[in-house]
Amino acid sequence: MTSRPGTFAEVLALESHGPDTWVGVSPPYSWGRVYGGQVVAQALWAALQTVDEQYLPHSLHAYFIRGGNVDEPIRYEVDRLRDGRSFCTRTVVARQSGGAILHLSSSFQVDETGTEAEIQTVRMPLAPEPEDMRKRDDDWPWIMERRTMISHPGAGKSMGWVRLTDPLGDDPMKHVCGLALTSDTIQFGSARSAHPLNVPPERHSEAFIGASLDHAMWFHRPMRADQWHLYEWECRTMRGGRGATFGNLFSEDGTHVASIAQEVLLRERRPKSK
Repeated sequence: MTSRPGTFAEVLALESHGPDTWVGVSPPYSWGRVYGGQVVAQALWAALQTVDEQYLPHSLHAYFIRGGNVDEPIRYEVDRLRDGRSFCTRTVVARQSGGAILHLSSSFQVDETGTEAEIQTVRMPLAPEPEDMRKRDDDWPWIMERRTMISHPGAGKSMGWVRLTDPLGDDPMKHVCGLALTSDTIQFGSARSAHPLNVPPERHSEAFIGASLDHAMWFHRPMRADQWHLYEWECRTMRGGRGATFGNLFSEDGTHVASIAQEVLLRERRPKSK
């Protein structure tokens, strides 16, 4: 497993390393650490390998424990906590030589559509079509494409379109994992715009130390991660360098496909004492 993945399919190409254990590798991210959404997607994919096809993922909860090393494989250890008639539960620990980098719990449910109420109360906000927006200069053309809108100072909100660049076929579980990969993005704009220190985007890394701390995601409806989805994020509170952000994900036709909550670290960089 020495070659770097260049597509999402290659990101999900985990190798089996014994009972309920898989190993994956990372693309060469320019910032030097493993992208958190990748670890969430790979951990969920590892959990899915231990679940019968009748169960579909409906939620996950994860803690980012430490930054991952892009030059080292990641080991995913799955624990089968429970197999019930309607639900089953798994936990996954992602490890590298320095210790655990992610702890994920995920829950799966048999398909009960058609037997229960189907309700959507949240509506997609007005936004330009993704094709009408400029492509980001810092895009990831080999896996993910983003079109973000300006986050105005004091608003505590951010919004943008995201999709995977490669066709994923018709396996719904690959699309769920693809959406999980895209889920660790756009949210920092809401926290930065809520922060009283207002700096232009080109100075964000100079002014702040940022990281994803914990992550929760609920999958409401089927989707295709290789099609555009609109992320709507709101930072509702900030204290102790931590911002609590909440997001809704919509397909282009306005269908509410998922909800996310994430706490982010947004700590001001302090001048080094002489």
